[in-house]
Amino acid sequence: MAGGGHAQYACLREKGALVIKPDSLSWEEAVAIPFGANTALYFLRDLGKIQAGQELLIIGASGSIGSAGVQLAKHFGARVTAVCSGANVEMVKSIGADKVIDYTKEDFTKNGKTYDLIFDIVGATTFDRCQKSLKPRGVFLQNIMGLADMVRVLWTSIAGRKKMKSGVAMENLERMNFTVELATAGKLKAVIDRSYPLERIAEAFKYVEQGHKKGNVVITVEHL
Repeated sequence: MAGGGHAQYACLREKGALVIKPDSLSWEEAVAIPFGANTALYFLRDLGKIQAGQELLIIGASGSIGSAGVQLAKHFGARVTAVCSGANVEMVKSIGADKVIDYTKEDFTKNGKTYDLIFDIVGATTFDRCQKSLKPRGVFLQNIMGLADMVRVLWTSIAGRKKMKSGVAMENLERMNFTVELATAGKLKAVIDRSYPLERIAEAFKYVEQGHKKGNVVITVEHL
């Protein structure tokens, strides 16, 4: 829910980003997919204009947004290099990553590889640090942005061939419908690390705040 609340029921606008849950998805799968997929789709397709055959680097590939981003990028025909910790390498490979870099062992900015798109989900790097890793017309997409980054986004929009782009992935009905179509077809799968009942929500938050979750942590309620 927007605003950080958790409840069994919520009031939403009739014309909001609402779709019918596919019968093929469990309640846990249905709730785990939208946030990460909506955000990843906004950055990769709407901002990054991802194209088949492009080289893409995703930093933070094992989280909610990253795991959706890997799958969406493969759907669009890109070649995906994922950056995550060693503990998450096999999971990220299992959802389609072509190559995985363990950031504790390798610095992707020093291996000489270049990419059409670099998507930094976790704010782990900067546009300046990634310039040599971008192709001549490459785009650096950043999910977490400060004031200096806003200035950089504006500057690169009018100067230079390499661009930095960012924004806010508001809920969107078209993106939600697109996500449901892929999920129903089995082309976008929920990555669920753990599920907690609503009465153990404090425990769930403590686990998430450790920063080591794989994909999503789901809060379950009694299904009436």
